Amino acid sequence: MRNIKIKLTCIALLVGSTMPACKDFVEVNTDPIGTPTTTPAQLLAPSLVNLVSANMLRGRTFNNELMQVTVNISDADGQINRYDIRRPQADYTWNALFTELTNVRDIYTLASKPEYANGSYKGISRILEAYAVSVLTDTYGDIPYTEANKGRDGIVEPKFDRQKDIYLDLYKNLEEANTLLTTGTAINATTDRLFNGNITKWRKLGNSLYLRLLLRLSGKAEVSATAISKLKEIIGDPAKYPVMTSNDDTARLPWTESLTSTALYSSPYTSIRALDFRSAVSKFFIDHLRDWNHPVVNMTYGKNGTNRWGISTVSGSYVGVPAGYTPGSLSTGQSSLYAVDNVPGANTANVGNTLQNDAYTGIIMNVAEVDFILAEAAINGWISGPVATYYNKGVLDMIQYWIPSYPVTSLAAYMTAADINWSDAQPLADKMEMLHLQKYYALFLVDSEQWAEYRRTGHPVLPVNLPGTTFANGGVMPARNYYPVIVQTANRDSYNAAVAIQGADAINTQIWSYKKP
Repeated sequence: MRNIKIKLTCIALLVGSTMPACKDFVEVNTDPIGTPTTTPAQLLAPSLVNLVSANMLRGRTFNNELMQVTVNISDADGQINRYDIRRPQADYTWNALFTELTNVRDIYTLASKPEYANGSYKGISRILEAYAVSVLTDTYGDIPYTEANKGRDGIVEPKFDRQKDIYLDLYKNLEEANTLLTTGTAINATTDRLFNGNITKWRKLGNSLYLRLLLRLSGKAEVSATAISKLKEIIGDPAKYPVMTSNDDTARLPWTESLTSTALYSSPYTSIRALDFRSAVSKFFIDHLRDWNHPVVNMTYGKNGTNRWGISTVSGSYVGVPAGYTPGSLSTGQSSLYAVDNVPGANTANVGNTLQNDAYTGIIMNVAEVDFILAEAAINGWISGPVATYYNKGVLDMIQYWIPSYPVTSLAAYMTAADINWSDAQPLADKMEMLHLQKYYALFLVDSEQWAEYRRTGHPVLPVNLPGTTFANGGVMPARNYYPVIVQTANRDSYNAAVAIQGADAINTQIWSYKKP
């Protein structure tokens, strides 16, 4: 905490007679419970919690509605699942992530000082910066980057950087992170809720995130050759570039399983009223899980008499709501995701089988995503090895993340019964759809990554404009979000310059990373 200095100037007043003149003085008010300085270790824990919490909350209300995971049951205007995006919905991600980037960058600055010198904290800072900035630029396109978070240096109207330049710099920073963590010293385990001070796991997260961002640009003609070459290098040299290989490597901030928001490391979901936390599950999302008899909705693997994700049933069946349903067209009774009370009259016994207080929801990146990145690389011939090997591992790792006790020996029978076995004989479009449908479920609750991958690939195919539905925006998936209104007023010149280059500040303006040739 900083010292607050208040300068009070007294003014002589005449009240019947002349008052004695007061002298200028400076009163220093020192926060009795804070300190004027901090360390990289002290900044790490709150930065992790704040970044993950912001992405979880925004993912729940924005990504999940766009990507037909959930459907907000409301006939009002401005429903995201109908692609009716309003400008105020642009603020949260921008404000939350840019605010926290100050702390993330301070970790790097502090760790560079002689008294705190530690390459590991610098490497971790680079990884967290890439994580936050990639979400920001994938949401808005061109954003302030090189001049962002420099208000203390007098830069209060930062210029916007081009998305291409941002991505290339993130690659450089992730390369630096891997180098720093290779020779970095140990960090304070008690302040690292993510990996308990395990530097090797931080390296795996950084390089796995590197793969994600390289794959993102693998289809961009200007940089595809470089991106694919680097992707192949990382995959081909696990000694130099270790990546996630098991669920033990998954970057998950484990929440305390409590329904009270005051518990230490409590999920941000617990701050939401139970009634508001319930969301109808979409027809697209639940129909596949039901038809496959996926383990997450199989009562065998659930808790306290319900399934692993706590999805409620209606008369024993899973009933989804069509995304974009026409207002007034719904009948009563829909299944709910994030249900708090799935078993009537059993609130107390049911604690622990709701995603509202689940310890597994704080995901930055999981190993199943890495598996599917490798599968896509194999499909494209960038790496060797049967695609089925990577694909099957992705399906299994996704299941075992949520259900650690799920037996490996059950996978083959499940995949055969669900008719999701891999076939190299399929056309390329069918391969991509099959792979990305499984990846879609693996990315459940991973910030806005489902939306990012959909814009990159067009998979999985989401049903829109079907009978009984009414979509805004012509049923076209938004390509980006608006810039916040405050940016237009407080940083007008930079905003106008960005719009002049990128295009209109509209949801259908294609941002560089997803713009097709």
